[in-house]
Amino acid sequence: MVAITVILAAVIGTFVLGLGDSVSQQASASVSIDRGGGAPYSVTLVSTGSGTTGIKCQPGSGTDDSTTTVGDTITCPSGSSVVATGNSNTEDATIRTNI
Repeated sequence: MVAITVILAAVIGTFVLGLGDSVSQQASASVSIDRGGGAPYSVTLVSTGSGTTGIKCQPGSGTDDSTTTVGDTITCPSGSSVVATGNSNTEDATIRTNI
């Protein structure tokens, strides 16, 4: 009985003090990669997850290396990673490496 009370107090305290708010989320996105006849590759943003602002290539390929619009296509050089970019509350996350 005492153990249950201690656990409940800890859980309630976490919510009241806002300690659960410090957990960060990672960005997520769905992409379509067209390898065509070789590099550079066309990467189309299909959908984004909660807190995700878009995608980018790392290393970038110039001016068209990021987008925030679903349906847009960016160009990524061979060996790039596709990264889902997050807003101020969401961390960037690599979703595809070495394309």
